[in-house]
Amino acid sequence: MTRWLFSASLLLLAGCSGGSDDTDNKAPTAQEQAADTPAGPSQSPPAQPAPAAGGASDADLAYVADPSVAPPKAPEAGVGIGEQAIPVAIRGRWALKAEDCGARPGTDLTALVIDAKTLRFFESAGDLARVRDRDANRIVADYKFSGEGQQWDRLMLLGLADGGKTLVRRDYGDGAAPDAMRYTRCA
Repeated sequence: MTRWLFSASLLLLAGCSGGSDDTDNKAPTAQEQAADTPAGPSQSPPAQPAPAAGGASDADLAYVADPSVAPPKAPEAGVGIGEQAIPVAIRGRWALKAEDCGARPGTDLTALVIDAKTLRFFESAGDLARVRDRDANRIVADYKFSGEGQQWDRLMLLGLADGGKTLVRRDYGDGAAPDAMRYTRCA
């Protein structure tokens, strides 16, 4: 009888422990971690958008951000110079609404002005902090933003489409817009 009680106790204990099928000791995969972490739209990989009319699709500029890679605390050395700068083809004045291209500075609410290391919006500016990926028509980088009394970090993709007439901007991270934005180059 003692042997039976001992065996029954072991079976109950094994049943409570959930067994040991080697998954208990493995590190969770990125997918399992994502499923366990409350993720907003800013942490999930961007969806592949439909092709844009008259040119390249946003999918051509797709970038899957790794939310575990933290932005640098301060801009990296050399940022804004050479290969650590925003590509020349992307620099200039852009607007979400074509009519804002003709607006006087300060009244152009959707304008974006880009130089070698800064993005200037109507009420905020972002300084390049780290380049993650870059070619002549595309950059994926971390920016340190400030505006309206606040500061924040943003991972952003900027890429040209439609033969350089359109700038596609996609933001990643907390508070990022869920969809890509398309800017028109201003003359």
